[in-house]
Amino acid sequence: MTKIKRFVFNDFKTNCYVLYDGSYEAVIIDGAANSHSELKELYDFIQDNFLIPKYLINTHGHLDHVCGNYYLDSHYRIPMLMSFEDNFLIENALCVADKFGYAIEPPPKPDKNIKDHDIIKFGDTQLEVIALPGHSPGSIGLYCEEDDFLISGDTLFMESVGRTDLPGGNYEKLMNSIINRIFKLPPDTVIYPGHGTDTTVIDEKKYNPFFTD
Repeated sequence: MTKIKRFVFNDFKTNCYVLYDGSYEAVIIDGAANSHSELKELYDFIQDNFLIPKYLINTHGHLDHVCGNYYLDSHYRIPMLMSFEDNFLIENALCVADKFGYAIEPPPKPDKNIKDHDIIKFGDTQLEVIALPGHSPGSIGLYCEEDDFLISGDTLFMESVGRTDLPGGNYEKLMNSIINRIFKLPPDTVIYPGHGTDTTVIDEKKYNPFFTD
């Protein structure tokens, strides 16, 4: 069974997830740690649980989700996976950070492009990549069918949806991603979003004001 550890990092209160199982292999999803104390918290958890990070995965390329990638890449030297459609966000990250008055090291570009229906394996766990364009062109989710959960990035939140007013955002595509991809998953699927608390597919269908009359 896959275990999920959530950290809330940086000024944007971004969720960073460590997924791991009995094999001790792990993946880090959305390297949002951007201070020495946050990085230490993440490093200590991985070390204290004897975990072996295999991949650093980004659900998309926005500043608040990639701001720790430089340090994580330097520390672990593991492949970074992200949709290349969001490379332009990586290239512009320093400029965006400067506009926010936010200091970051330049995030590296991903080593491997991940696309719809790709399978990412670590230990005994298998994640399916689900393309979820809208919040950004390259936004993706990571679905574990066996354990019935989805890491949704900033596409869908508890009773809300991702913003689409940033470069590359598209509201129609976002809503299509949610209705035709996320809402097609089993109703009890647990959704772990990029910000805020977890929810389920069935609860979002019932209570999310973007989809209820």
